[in-house]
Amino acid sequence: MVTINDCTELPGPIHSNGLWNTIQAGAMPYALPLLELQMVFIFAIVQAAHHLLKRFGIPRFTTQLLVGLVLGPSLLGRFGIFKNVLFSIKSQETLGLLSVWSYILFMFLSGVKMDLGMINRTGRKALYTGVACILLPLVVGLSTQLRLSRYYKLDEDEATILPYVTAIHCLTPFPVLVWLLEDLQILNSELGRLSLSTALVSDTLSVFLLLVSGLTGIERKKGRVVAAIDSVSIIIHVIVIVFAIRPTMFWVIRQTPEGRPIKDTYIHAIILVVLGSAYLSHLYGQTLVVGPFFLGLAIPDGPPLGSAIVNKFNSFVRDVFLPILVTTCGMRIDLSLIKFDYSYTRVNGILIVLTFVVKIVASLVPPLLSKMPFNDALTLALLLSCKGVVQIFFYAFLKDNETMANQTYALACVSVLLTAIFVPLLVKYLYHPSRKYAGYQKRDIMHCKRNAELRILACIHRQDEIIAITKLLEVSCPSSERPLAIYVLHLIELIGRASPIFISHQMQKKTMSNSSSYSENIILALNQFKQGNDKGVVSVNVFTAISPPKFMHEDICILGLDKLTSLIILPFHRKWSIGGSIESEDNTIRTLNCSVLELAPCSVGILIDRGHLGRSIVSSESSYSIAMIFLGGNDDREALTFAKRMANDSNITLTVVQFVAVDGDVDSRWDKLLDNEILKDVKLNNVGDEYVIFLEEMVKDGPQTALIVRSMVDEYDLIIVGRRHNLESSQTSGLAEWSEFSELGIIGDLLASSDLDSSSMAGNNGNTSRGVITIKECIELPATVHSQGLWNYIYSGPMPSTPLIELVMIVIFTITQASHFLLKRFGVPKFTTQLLSI
Repeated sequence: MVTINDCTELPGPIHSNGLWNTIQAGAMPYALPLLELQMVFIFAIVQAAHHLLKRFGIPRFTTQLLVGLVLGPSLLGRFGIFKNVLFSIKSQETLGLLSVWSYILFMFLSGVKMDLGMINRTGRKALYTGVACILLPLVVGLSTQLRLSRYYKLDEDEATILPYVTAIHCLTPFPVLVWLLEDLQILNSELGRLSLSTALVSDTLSVFLLLVSGLTGIERKKGRVVAAIDSVSIIIHVIVIVFAIRPTMFWVIRQTPEGRPIKDTYIHAIILVVLGSAYLSHLYGQTLVVGPFFLGLAIPDGPPLGSAIVNKFNSFVRDVFLPILVTTCGMRIDLSLIKFDYSYTRVNGILIVLTFVVKIVASLVPPLLSKMPFNDALTLALLLSCKGVVQIFFYAFLKDNETMANQTYALACVSVLLTAIFVPLLVKYLYHPSRKYAGYQKRDIMHCKRNAELRILACIHRQDEIIAITKLLEVSCPSSERPLAIYVLHLIELIGRASPIFISHQMQKKTMSNSSSYSENIILALNQFKQGNDKGVVSVNVFTAISPPKFMHEDICILGLDKLTSLIILPFHRKWSIGGSIESEDNTIRTLNCSVLELAPCSVGILIDRGHLGRSIVSSESSYSIAMIFLGGNDDREALTFAKRMANDSNITLTVVQFVAVDGDVDSRWDKLLDNEILKDVKLNNVGDEYVIFLEEMVKDGPQTALIVRSMVDEYDLIIVGRRHNLESSQTSGLAEWSEFSELGIIGDLLASSDLDSSSMAGNNGNTSRGVITIKECIELPATVHSQGLWNYIYSGPMPSTPLIELVMIVIFTITQASHFLLKRFGVPKFTTQLLSI
């Protein structure tokens, strides 16, 4: 027991009455400005530390825990300004309430993002690995804990809590893994998808084991009757969620017209239910997040409901609330308490190391038996063994309930910190998705056999882009001698989900998400294009990838690699209106295009559609004119090879314009030889069966080239150019300084200028430059935050702060919402209703 002689004002002052009074007081007794100062201080230090450490591969969670350790009693917390002023013991209740509330929302959102349907689609590898990585370390840890308790003769209280702590050591929380994979930028990788499926299996089993272990602890402390009451309460809670709340969520979705946002009334009601479920979790002796987490699972992931909830709360919870939670947990670590001369500390240290090693082995064996490469299997085992915010919160929960001693808490948190530092570094060393391209021969159009099948991967973000894509494929002139294999990837931003989804519409006619309705029009348009060509000339395969935009390039490159495509077509990030003005501009798409250019295993084209491609191209009544601008180099040779395929239709006129420098060529002799060779049949008009126009333009510098290119814009429906990235020549001298979109190359940038009205396609060779074609009495300080169950309420009378504030919020929220529902028909505003409710 610690006795603190201090004068405490109840209720404490919230608002400050000026800076001068604060200086005279020598402290800050006002709750609100102190909380604001704490939040600003934590946020600023965390952001600065993350800016410094992220270049070394240290994730954001690790940085937040390190900042908490530095601000705690181990370092800066020893100084008076931190200990007595900024983070005084009186202020810890408010800060603790804020952090606990953030964890409630975090786990609720984690439940919303989880797709339990993935368990049914999990392969044997993920299923066996997920079961092994939780059961094997738990069995070994519990058996070892029994022997160590007898050997070191631990007292009854210490021996009682050890099984629960051991179970926490063995967890593989799904939210922790999602956060880690996002920081490592491998969420969309093959290994990332496998680890998510494995963690989902393991986490489902973990939740059941934690509930059982919690009820076992209640039975030991309070008897079987209390444990039985709590067990029945949990079962009833789950039944209500499954058979009442989840159908209600689907009813909400049905009440929302397609394409319209979810009404705020429904969102408010869901948050009210979240508060109520957290309060109920207190009542039956479980952690306060059990109810909100189960409730999150009952909400259908993805749009429209899941994505609406995530959009409203995710950014604020993750970027503002969670750093406070993790940092405050780290501030409670006192490294000076860790002394291994105590038996209990030794036992905990052994169990931490043992469960970690066994978890690594258990996660390593099933992948190896399924013939996974050792580096990938070891990386998977490290990912599944990493610890994070979930373990940190459980340790803090046990410490607040005086179940876990301070030295045990410090040791457990240090173990989390060590794994959170070294596991990401090891994963970065062992695994990188781009390594799969090492030694892979780049595929391009130029080295395809003349009559071989050309494989093209076309990427689509919006449904209106399908028109330009299909028209471009039409002018590629598929025939029985030159067939086309088209792979279309519909890219959808991941919202309201944690796991990315990749769907093959050929392998799975009935998809498992709403993504099928998004891709339905695309599939229909491509089937019509296929039916418009002779049988066997065109093959079409449609895929849908739902993933975060910053990881979409992995889906594109992996699909291109698997399907051995020779060309990837990307839409430009600008969209023009019918009148020629810029209608929209999405820099996220531009970033994606640049990422694809860096990793693509084949040639890449960025399609700039300014309206011309939307009209009918190949018909008996109309002709279509195409120009190819040739300056020389790998990119231009690849673009010319693609253009030659278009010269096999009587309604298509191909014009090849070569720009020749007046002062002589600066290209190498070998490049000049290759350029002449690929231009030979063009000059002789020996390309396909149709007429090809060849023009030669003498230019002395870049401005003259720009004038000629601009004069060509109105003459052609489609212009194909090479990127020629980082290639200097007299034909383009002086133009690079004015280039706006480097991913298009100099000529492509001219054609994408906002003052032009054209449709162009910039192209490149996949060999070298991979270019473009885009708290009346006794006061506990700090006050109790967590609940120890309904039974303790009956005997103690007062209620801990977290369930109390939850109950107060529920009462206020319910009365105001009910009053507003009754009075709004009389024209009474919401503010008036809230004031009347007081």
